[in-house]
Amino acid sequence: MNIENNINAFAQLGDFIRENPVSLQEIVHKTFVYNTWFTVENTNLALQNIAIEFLEKEKLTNWLSAYDTQLTTHSSKTIALVAAGNIPLVAFHDILCVLITGNKLQIKLSEKDKFLYPFLLDKLIEFNADFKDKIEIKERLENFDAIIATGSNNTAKHFEYYFKKYKHIIRRNRNSIAILDGNETQKDFDNLGHDIFDFYGLGCRNVSKIFIPKNYDILKLREGLAKHIGVNQHNQYMNNLDYQRTVYLMNQIPLIDIDFVNITENKSMHSPISCLHFEYYDTIHDVQNIINEEKENIQCIVGNVAIDNIIPFGKSQQPTLNDYADNVDTIKFILEI
Repeated sequence: MNIENNINAFAQLGDFIRENPVSLQEIVHKTFVYNTWFTVENTNLALQNIAIEFLEKEKLTNWLSAYDTQLTTHSSKTIALVAAGNIPLVAFHDILCVLITGNKLQIKLSEKDKFLYPFLLDKLIEFNADFKDKIEIKERLENFDAIIATGSNNTAKHFEYYFKKYKHIIRRNRNSIAILDGNETQKDFDNLGHDIFDFYGLGCRNVSKIFIPKNYDILKLREGLAKHIGVNQHNQYMNNLDYQRTVYLMNQIPLIDIDFVNITENKSMHSPISCLHFEYYDTIHDVQNIINEEKENIQCIVGNVAIDNIIPFGKSQQPTLNDYADNVDTIKFILEI
């Protein structure tokens, strides 16, 4: 296994994505025709985030340097991967972890995202022919050493049962939260809007709930998030908004309607598509206690306040190589199989 060759191939893939050739955009458009949630804008956003955060040679080299000792003794394994399809290329980091460490990949694609992966993997093989024998796209996963699978909470229960004899990472539903303190600038609100509305809120890193201090004027969000009104041009998103608004009204649930998102007070971390929950707090310490209780349901936390593991507004959908889903180190898991 030559890690340097693997790093170079993925770095070349990053260059290819940044060049944004016609062949890539043809697949992006084909994907949108097949799945209209994956708009051209959002798919290109996912691609650029991957190219910038995951596929620069220096970043890849620094990332893997933490595992030098294990990499030198690791023997190749076959890792199965059940890819989710909630946002474009959501399983790319797992693919990267498997292949760059010299392992074989068996991947079952989601029907919602079945064109982008084969195209990019074929391109990766062009950059390093050694990958040809290490990549299999399959409907039925078999003869593997470990598995990484992502799904809903209900699906995860089935994964736990079917794959219990294998070493595994099983991921469930998670949501992300934002904490406001009343000192946010318009730029903060613009960035928060990206945390909420990029990919129409379908990702586990999308903010689905905000915590706000007592006496906070919740209507500040109307002006603050106005830049993101463009989501109202998506028919499926707006159908969800109208349906959820009807449900709230029928159940006499107080609703703050700002035209393109339903905002309601609710303690749940999860909010339906086109909806945003909020909860008042007295002190940041109170919020930290809630986070400690709900840590298994939270993917990331955004804001400007002093709290553990918080990231800046606008960064929730820009994970780095070290931002492992559910805080489980995927490289470490693979190397210890």
